[in-house]
Parts: sequence; structure tokens; C-alpha cells
Amino acid sequence: MTDWLSPQEWTAVALSLKVAFWATLISLPFGIAVALALARGDFPGKQLLNGLVHLPLILPPVVTGYLLLIAFGRQGAIGSLLDEWLGVVLAFRWTGAVLAAAVMAFPLMVRAIRLAIEAVDPKLEQAASTLGANRFWTFVFVTLPLILPGIIAGAILAFAKAMGEFGATITFVANVPGETQTLASAVYAFLQVPGGEASAMRLVVVSIAVAIAALAVSELVATRVARRIAGQ
Repeated sequence: MTDWLSPQEWTAVALSLKVAFWATLISLPFGIAVALALARGDFPGKQLLNGLVHLPLILPPVVTGYLLLIAFGRQGAIGSLLDEWLGVVLAFRWTGAVLAAAVMAFPLMVRAIRLAIEAVDPKLEQAASTLGANRFWTFVFVTLPLILPGIIAGAILAFAKAMGEFGATITFVANVPGETQTLASAVYAFLQVPGGEASAMRLVVVSIAVAIAALAVSELVATRVARRIAGQ
């Protein structure tokens, strides 16, 4: 692939993989917690939380990116504190691309995990409770193994979504080659210059290959884990 892609194209692909990996890894614990709360919880504001989680799917990605810029930019309410206290700057950095990708992929992750949790028979969890297990250990030893296929599917779908994120990312961190130019923004950049169609097409092929591979791996791993659990 390094011979087929130019250095700039390869840099965009590598950065996209890096951003998608960290976006998925960082958001996964939060995705499991939120999915569990929505599937099993009964608390005031549950519908509000559900709406906020799915809001990135409804809003135009550019709007989401602008909101991130307002909140996490150098002059933003959160961004200014991160810069002052921790020296962390997200806007126009690859770390900001991670945040934007995580926000856009989060609804898909939560939905997949939530469906898996809702498919678990509550009687199994109740049986563990009657045997003396508290809610934490019931989740670890009963619920978690049963929802593992959903977690894997959600994580891989989130990774694929993060790989292709464009609107929120380019609004929040711009399109700086080598720093914030991900695969999708590189395609956009190549289409804006004469003679860039060939480079854009190569990156489109890479995008399609990654998406298909992610879906295939998601199905394969989830099916194997489900069969293993059923066999036990």
C-alpha cells in the first residue's frame, strides 16, 4: 500500500486509523455505561439523556463541529480550562479530531450495546442477585459476557464511522496536512485541486475497503463470541 499511495495519502490514512482507534477506545467505557443506563435504568431525565446521545445523528455534522469548537476551542468554556490547567489544546489538533470522531460515532456504539443489553433475559440477572451477587458483580459475570457480541459490534461500527468522519472534524480541527487531515478530509482536499481526482479515487477505494472489512470483522467476531457463549 505504501507504493500505491503517495506519502501525503498514506499520512492521511495512518492519521485516520490513529484517530479512529483512540476515538473508539476512549468512548467505549462511556458507551457501555450509557447503554446500560438507558437499557436498565429508570431515572428522571432518561429521555433527555437518550436524546442527547442521539443528537449527533440528527444534527448536521458541521453544527456538531461548531458546537465542539465553541465548547472546546481555546476560548471555549471547557477548552480554556483544559489549556490553562492541563496545557491540553484540542482545537486544530489531531486530539480534537479524536473528540469529534468519538462524538459522531458514539450514538452507533450506544445503540448496538443497548440492543444487546435489552436482549438479555432480566431473570438471569435476578437469579444472580438472589444468590448474593451485587449489581456490579452481576454485570461483570452475567450481563457482560452475554452482551460481548454487541460490545464488539458497537466498537467496530464506531471505528468505521470514526474513520469516515468529515463534517464535524473539518469544522473543529480544520484540514491541516499531517496534523488533522484525515482520510475523508484528504479526499475533499484532492477534489479541490486540478489533477487530484486520481489521489481522491485511491483514498475512496481505501475507505470502501476499510468499511467492508470492519463490517465483516464485526459480524465474524460477534458470531464466534455468541456461539462460544451458547456453547457454555
